[in-house]
Amino acid sequence: MSELTTAVDSPDTAPPGTGSAALRAALDAAARVLGEDRVARAADDAERSRLLGPNTSLFRSRRVAAVLRPTTAEQVREIVELFSREPDSGSLHAVSTGRNWGLGSREPAQDDVVVLDLGGLDRVRTLDLDAGWAVVEPGVTQGQLSRLLSHTPRLVNVTVSAAETSVVGNALDRGVGMRGQRTEDLVGLEVVLPGGETVRVGWWPTAGRTAPVYPHGLGPSALPLFVQSNLGVVTAAVIRLAPRPETVRVTRLSFPAPALAEVTDAVRRWVAQGLTRGVPRIYDPAAGQAYGGAEGEYLVHLPVDGTAEAVEALTGILTAEARRTGLFTDISATDGSDPSHPNHEVTRLVERAYAGDPDITDTLFRVKMGVGADKIDTAAGFLFFLPLLPFTGEAVAHADRLLREAAAETGVRLSATLHLLGPDLIDCVVAMKFPHEEEAAERAHRALDLLYASFAEAGFTPYRLDIDHAGQRDALSVDAAAVALTRRLKAVLDPNNAIAPGRYR
Repeated sequence: MSELTTAVDSPDTAPPGTGSAALRAALDAAARVLGEDRVARAADDAERSRLLGPNTSLFRSRRVAAVLRPTTAEQVREIVELFSREPDSGSLHAVSTGRNWGLGSREPAQDDVVVLDLGGLDRVRTLDLDAGWAVVEPGVTQGQLSRLLSHTPRLVNVTVSAAETSVVGNALDRGVGMRGQRTEDLVGLEVVLPGGETVRVGWWPTAGRTAPVYPHGLGPSALPLFVQSNLGVVTAAVIRLAPRPETVRVTRLSFPAPALAEVTDAVRRWVAQGLTRGVPRIYDPAAGQAYGGAEGEYLVHLPVDGTAEAVEALTGILTAEARRTGLFTDISATDGSDPSHPNHEVTRLVERAYAGDPDITDTLFRVKMGVGADKIDTAAGFLFFLPLLPFTGEAVAHADRLLREAAAETGVRLSATLHLLGPDLIDCVVAMKFPHEEEAAERAHRALDLLYASFAEAGFTPYRLDIDHAGQRDALSVDAAAVALTRRLKAVLDPNNAIAPGRYR
């Protein structure tokens, strides 16, 4: 998914109207930089709400003054400088590939901004397989990068989303891949600051440099400032490439709903003791259907990788541990290796994803969404809610009750996948699918509002926001003074609000 800049501005910050003379002058200057064919301007108010096209979540279409499509980092620098000159020049909302599905797609959080579409910056600038890094631009997709790494000793940490989603955009929004949180893959960023200055923060390759990849450097690190941030526009990133495991296998476990808390605690022990690798997952019955889960039962994926001997040993230990609990109705570690097994194909796709190979044909994505990636914004209804949970059976059972209550009250189909991010933390991915029409969308958005309220009351706060809940950042912040600090930084770096408010205001 693809949001690249989001806001730390105060909630009452608003961009100038689309009739501003300074905005028109900035757009004229941008057309001279890019060429008129790479500038889409709205002719009237009605067209401003249609310029980006539909979004899968059926969020209200924001009014957009124009869409700018640069193809180089230098063009981005010139454009940011243009929009930094005056307060009335307008504000830029940057996207990468625009596939931020479920949270807003390409839509900004506010009206009357200018969309800076970075999909044309699609180069893998440098690749170092020995040291394990790649310099990629925002338009580079996980399918594109993984194809370059095919049959090499390195891999990219892919997600289960479509192959044509942005690596950089998803990492900047704290997405989660099959092998861990994607923020951990970010080791350096090239950022255009308001005013047009380009800086490189974290670790960055230079000619003749022999220093190992280490993102923190000396003194305070500026790298985290540009994650879920509108302090600059990212034009490239250094992405860490992990060593490719020799063997990958996924153990599949099924269990009934009443065992959810006990299973969670059992799986936590296995994760804490290092019996599984990457990001193990627990799917509720709705989410598990796409992965061949049994009707009405939860499904667990426990990945193991390493040498063939290590994988064989750990798989044997996991299956033995699972049998000893007596909690599971089915235990299998052979689905991916046995072509005759009914779940062979889906398990092989999952194992390949853990090995860094995305589902290039989007087979699982189509099963889950009902349509291909090219049609999701026009033909599918889809929302995301993304809270964090403590890794305890009690917390997971509580979250499950809240999901069932929201589904019962609204009639909306919810599915939940638990990404197990270590022994203490769970990323709970709640997906809401609905027919792509107004009445169904209203019910889905009502369910989303209920989840924001009930999960916050339980202390389960989201780590990513959609465009309609941008104001939640203040309410969910641990310390108001910390939010105020980011706003002081924004005022210093971007006094004319060249970069638009977004989901993290």
